[in-house]
Amino acid sequence: MATISMTVNGTPMSGEAEGRTLLSSFLRETLELTGTHVGCDTGQCGACTVHVNGKSVKSCNMLAMEADGAEVSTIEGQAGDDGNLSALQAAFQEHHGLQCGFCTPGMIMAAASLLEANPKPSEADVRKHLSGNLCRCTGYHNIVKAIMAASGQDVGAIAAE
Repeated sequence: MATISMTVNGTPMSGEAEGRTLLSSFLRETLELTGTHVGCDTGQCGACTVHVNGKSVKSCNMLAMEADGAEVSTIEGQAGDDGNLSALQAAFQEHHGLQCGFCTPGMIMAAASLLEANPKPSEADVRKHLSGNLCRCTGYHNIVKAIMAASGQDVGAIAAE
C-alpha cells in the first residue's frame, strides 16, 4: 500500500491504495467522492471523466498513483462554494441534458474542458468533443443543446437528430 496525495477540487486529500488501484476507484472508494461514475471500466463510455492537472481524462484508465501530487477536479467541484450550480450544470438542468443521469458527470466534465479551450464551440465541435462519452438515454440532442446554451449561444437552431 502506498500513500497517495492530491488536491481534489481545491482541497488537499490523501489515502492509502495498492499500486493497481484505478483513479476512479480511489476517488469513489477511498476519498468517498462518488459523483465520478464507472460505467465500463475500459475507458469507452466516459462516465468517469475528471480533470487531472487541467486535462480531461477517463479516470478508469489511470492509476491513482499516476495522480499523486496532481490537481484533480471532479463533478463535485463544479458547483460553487455556496452550492449553486455552475452555468454548465444549470444549462444541463434547464435544457434537459440528462435523463437517468449516469453519464452526466462525465459529460459535464468533458464539456467543461471543451468550453475552457473553446468558449464558443460550434455544434459540430461539441459533438466531436463528446464522441468519447456515451449516453444511453437522451440521444445527445439535449446534451449538445445544454453545452451550447452554457456557452451563451442561441440553441434554437440546433436540429433534432
